[in-house]
Amino acid sequence: MKSDSTGVLPKDLHNWALFLDVDGTLIDLASTPTGVKIPQELPGQLISLFTQLDGAMALVTGRSIESVDAMFAPFQFPVAGMHGSEVRDGSGNLGRKLINRLALDQARQELEKLTARWPQTIIEDKGLAIAMHYRLVPEAERAVQATMSTVHSRLGEGWKLQNGKMVVELLPSGTDKGSAVADFMTMAPFKGRKPLAIGDDLTDEAMFRFVNGSNGLSVRVGQPLFQSDAQYKVNSPNEVRGWIAALTGAPKQTEKSPELFPLSTQD
Repeated sequence: MKSDSTGVLPKDLHNWALFLDVDGTLIDLASTPTGVKIPQELPGQLISLFTQLDGAMALVTGRSIESVDAMFAPFQFPVAGMHGSEVRDGSGNLGRKLINRLALDQARQELEKLTARWPQTIIEDKGLAIAMHYRLVPEAERAVQATMSTVHSRLGEGWKLQNGKMVVELLPSGTDKGSAVADFMTMAPFKGRKPLAIGDDLTDEAMFRFVNGSNGLSVRVGQPLFQSDAQYKVNSPNEVRGWIAALTGAPKQTEKSPELFPLSTQD
């Protein structure tokens, strides 16, 4: 992975298909689920970028599609939510993985016992998936990992564990961000373009690997604690937002502090 500034990001998006992670890429991470701030100009700048790309832009995230829509209202973009467990394509068609909701209810009950022992851990229920955050209590990591592993083993086939920044998620197996991007690239308006993927976490590595094998460009935000497959890196979400502002001819964003949204799995 080559270290670089935003100079690595294209200044002309002609013939590119853009895939953007959300938390840690478009917006800064926060220490609590309610601490995420959305720069007030960002939704409008994203729709401008979407228009420039003739619709060949998708958000690929650990968040649910419902959460993404709330963040960037009134705009609704193509989205791969919950790491590809639900997808809204460029035509607005929505698809979701089928799950055993009774089994997930039982898993939720087990995780509630963990939060009783570690009150600062947070259960994030996404309907199709459950995430356990321990950002406020890092010393709970081993307990969270062990409990999630036990719950996963009881659920059996059809489920997987996904680690992120101070979070572990239980979600349907068979999808990841790489497969989501691959599916987008088979459809208009993405088909025939070169993929550009920008992300910040372990969950984005599958997206990077697909893009690298497709004559595309993969860009990591921040310095990883592991060996990343991204070709380049930029330093922060602020640099990504500055790049978007420059592409759309808009002034750099300012944070809109009253606008807070739940923190999803660190995508």
